[in-house]
Amino acid sequence: MKVGIISFAHMHAHSYATYLQKHPDVQFTAIWDHDEERGKTAAATYQVDYYSDLREFLQTDVEAVIVCSENARHKEHVIAAAKSKKQILCEKPIATEVKDAEEMIRTCKEEGVILQIAYPVRFAPVMVQVRQLIESKAIGEVLAVNGTNHGQMPGGWFIEKELSGGGAATDHIVHVMDLVRWLLKDEGKSVYAELDTRFYDIDVEDCGIVSLEMESGVIVTIDPSWSRPKTFPTWGDVTMQIVGTKGTLSVDVFKQHALYYNDQANRVQHLQWAKDMDEGLIADFIQCVQEGRAPSISGEDGLRTLEIVKAAYESNRCKQAVIIDKVTFPE
Repeated sequence: MKVGIISFAHMHAHSYATYLQKHPDVQFTAIWDHDEERGKTAAATYQVDYYSDLREFLQTDVEAVIVCSENARHKEHVIAAAKSKKQILCEKPIATEVKDAEEMIRTCKEEGVILQIAYPVRFAPVMVQVRQLIESKAIGEVLAVNGTNHGQMPGGWFIEKELSGGGAATDHIVHVMDLVRWLLKDEGKSVYAELDTRFYDIDVEDCGIVSLEMESGVIVTIDPSWSRPKTFPTWGDVTMQIVGTKGTLSVDVFKQHALYYNDQANRVQHLQWAKDMDEGLIADFIQCVQEGRAPSISGEDGLRTLEIVKAAYESNRCKQAVIIDKVTFPE
């Protein structure tokens, strides 16, 4: 199967490219990027063809594409790929506006192509075990979840609202909420959020606390802050405290690492040794295309997490809890 990547704007593109090249059933053959220097550099790194014209790229014989462009450009690129009958894995968040996500989902359905959203944390081995424990009622009925997705401030287009859609809340709420929905088979009901800019002189929020009530009554809190300093040994974390009637699960997704004292780079680093969740995401997407099955993480999954992000911004604006406005699709 031939696969191409649309844009290397997002840093995850390099990880996806690496695992495409390692996959036995994949030929990674093409890159499009509006940034010619970035695109040509990536093409040289992975020894694939570079295209400066998106239409020309989409006329090639690639069967599937991975969209790693800036958040605000996901809609344009997903719809163009869908109309060219390409199967699609799209970086999170699905879009910056709910109406754009709706159009993306609708177009992919009309064109009969897969739209999968990149939430790789589902494929972390520890999260697979956590889901099994919850489904087996090992901790009883879940009452509450306290989650974090801290990170370093990424800079670049991530702090340009026109391209990113927002700051830390846009970047990090979605990962934890996707896990909560997946683990509990539950949907958000209402959100109360307080967001602020405390760490950096930037035009988007870099910290906050988000509290949700799920439809089942489970209470969820999330800290999505860009609060890790530049000297921190990894980009951030994903942690969860899952409180049940019979026990509590404490989860640290990136706990399995070696500590590397790197004199050459003058830094201390965490080197992960658990199975890489990006590898699991890519393998699942390729299998999904090969088997023609519904995606493991659908466009609707991406939409639900985006709805929560937008409700959090509205809550922060009006300083009160907000009921999540959910889009419904005809059967």
